[in-house]
Amino acid sequence: MTLNLYQQTSHPMTPEYLDHEAQNLRDQNPELALWAAGLGVIEHRPATQIQAHLMAESLLQKGLIADTGYFFQRLRALDCLTQQAMWLVVHMTYARRVYTDGRNLTPQDFKTHPRGHTGGALNMVPAYAGLLALNHFTGQPRDWLMGQGHCVAAIDALQLLTGTAAPERRRQYPLDDDGLSRFVADCYDTRLDNTGQRISTLGAHVNVHTAGARMEGGYLGFAGMQYAHMPLPGERLVAFLSDGAFEEQRGTDWAARWWRGEDTGLIAPVMIANGRRIDQRTTIAQQGGCSWFVSHLRNQGFAPFVIDGRDPAAFMCAIYYMEIQLSQAFERIHQGEAQYPVALPYCIAETVKGFGFPAAGTGAAYGLPLGAYPAENPEALAFFHRGAKALLQPDAQWREAASLLGQPKQKSTPMLAVNCPEPEWADRRESAMAAIDRYFIELTEVNPRLRVRVGNPDELRGNGMSQTLDQFRHRVTRPEITAAEAIDGCVITALNEEAVVSACLANQAGINLVVAYEAFAIKMLCALRQAIIFSRQQKEAGDAAGWLGFPVVTTSLIWENGEHDQSHQDSSLSEGLMLKMADMARVVFPADANSAMACLRTCYGDLGVVWNLVVTRSVMPQFFSARQATQLVQDGAVCLRGHCGAELQLVACGAVQLQQMLKASDRLRQQRVAHSLIYLLEPGRFRQARDRWEKSALADPAVVRALFPARVRYRVFLTHGRAEVLLATCRQLDLGAQRTRALGYINRGGTLDTQSLLFVNGCTWAHALAALAELCGQKPTLWLTEEEWRAIDGRGNPYHVIPEPL
Repeated sequence: MTLNLYQQTSHPMTPEYLDHEAQNLRDQNPELALWAAGLGVIEHRPATQIQAHLMAESLLQKGLIADTGYFFQRLRALDCLTQQAMWLVVHMTYARRVYTDGRNLTPQDFKTHPRGHTGGALNMVPAYAGLLALNHFTGQPRDWLMGQGHCVAAIDALQLLTGTAAPERRRQYPLDDDGLSRFVADCYDTRLDNTGQRISTLGAHVNVHTAGARMEGGYLGFAGMQYAHMPLPGERLVAFLSDGAFEEQRGTDWAARWWRGEDTGLIAPVMIANGRRIDQRTTIAQQGGCSWFVSHLRNQGFAPFVIDGRDPAAFMCAIYYMEIQLSQAFERIHQGEAQYPVALPYCIAETVKGFGFPAAGTGAAYGLPLGAYPAENPEALAFFHRGAKALLQPDAQWREAASLLGQPKQKSTPMLAVNCPEPEWADRRESAMAAIDRYFIELTEVNPRLRVRVGNPDELRGNGMSQTLDQFRHRVTRPEITAAEAIDGCVITALNEEAVVSACLANQAGINLVVAYEAFAIKMLCALRQAIIFSRQQKEAGDAAGWLGFPVVTTSLIWENGEHDQSHQDSSLSEGLMLKMADMARVVFPADANSAMACLRTCYGDLGVVWNLVVTRSVMPQFFSARQATQLVQDGAVCLRGHCGAELQLVACGAVQLQQMLKASDRLRQQRVAHSLIYLLEPGRFRQARDRWEKSALADPAVVRALFPARVRYRVFLTHGRAEVLLATCRQLDLGAQRTRALGYINRGGTLDTQSLLFVNGCTWAHALAALAELCGQKPTLWLTEEEWRAIDGRGNPYHVIPEPL
């Protein structure tokens, strides 16, 4: 039976009509009537009663239940379990002691400084409980994603009560008064152990200790941009979203544009529409509420409907309905009866913030709804007891309810394996982007089982990735014959950096590549940081992330992007990532085709790590042989000229910078000055480790001693980005202000060519030699002509140092 109550029909769904239909069902089915009476704060509206009946009939036809009595008995258990989880959630915020027999707590049983995102967590309890009930009835596990990660108390509470929490957590918190008391006391507990680590695993947001967690959810909006790309065919994903997050990120309403049943599993987006941010109503609430949002979503290609967000059965029925509708829509497309885009089902769960507890719907409900601490305020204590007693279920009943809603076994996720073949090494001048383009095609051809996603916020072809674009094509719903477009294209293109990087971050079971303009890639940082945080937590918990290394290639760099003025000249992404954990965010500066391919090859051999490859799109000489490029990636740096024992050392980081340092080295060679020239590929390998995880990622101490020996007296860096960031990152290599200089981008730019940009930022070969002379206590004219020195000193013609434009 098709569940169609959510769809528009010819018969008006008036309240009177729904009441009449629900009454008929209750008269015909005593079990339905018993459940429909509700429990405690949970009521079942006529629309939900009708939808539950339709779902029961559907399950019966599919042979998933023996009779409808079984179904409604378990829906009563669902109400009981939901209320008990809500009871536990409010204790997680306020209490450090629980009594399952319902006796009152004393002021001493409360936290002196309670913390919690109580209102949102209370709203999430019915939602996640509905998901668990659906898993039970269908015998199929579902993945979940929660954009509002601060509502994690709902997930943690339900998982503990149902026995679906991680084994270590179940052992730590047995379901008796003492175990549950430790559980609520540990929520938001900030105590540290002797090693300086936090003792409790119950955090303020979703973390790796919550079973099935996929993201931390601290950055609102990214879940909304990722869910449509996540599940593989045959998988099912429920995405819990928030109305506050809807206004956070552009792109959350594009899911219908991207979903394809051929390469993606079933998705069920569920927005918790409670109408409040921290201090103010959400934009949706201000615009006209759920009715306005329904109209907006229809205009974006969705098939939205509204449910009662207070009722766990409403969530269960909605998810079941969305999966059926999406499956049927894909089947019609497969049979040639319809075409993309699918009108994507979208559930709006209307509720009030903090439903089920005092102060629901107020601004205070976001965090601490009581407005005062029960430990010190008698009125707050009385309100807590009143609210908690309305939720508490008898011990035997909620335990039986959890047993009746037993969960199917979760699927095991196999570790990804990738074949990284030997690249077709370059032996001539070539653009490093063209080499990446060529090697990416080869990688995907030898790994056909990995789903491909390419993130493209602008012009893939203009950035040297023509083969990739022609092979994988833009994903669109109406392809142009003359363009590289296809219904099933793997290139996700939108003028929105957050959206395209999210599409690739969601593809954790596949192979990804993101290519972006360097200046605008900084917009990706929040999404990347969220992935880095979660992956590091997994590593520290002993369960490392299994996704392949994630390459973000930034190109159209500062030094080659003068046609768009200074707005297109910025190195902030690489600098921001260099400040992150060096074992989780690797920033590399390949200087030619071979080093670029070697970096990409090593990236895909990595697991759970974001790589930023800063790559010029210009044609460059071949600086490194295949052997040197491989060694460069392995060690993080390589000596290109001279003997590292020389007292003077030049260090280049960046392709354009290497060209300049080679010129500087040529001048020193002409004057028979002993020196070494080092190419620094990965600055983060030479930092001072901040923890044991970073220490394991640093360059081998023997490599550091060989390339950067103590006998070097003076060292000059020429770097792609800002010099201060490089020096802070490569702290091991800084000999001090009297013996080290670092030259880099000083925020000077505009409509200039490469050589002019180098000059105005003080980053030419001549500036490097002048800096070296200053360190040595020599006049700049020791290695520069008088005209060259006057040029960089602001008293002469710049074109004595750089080529004059044609």
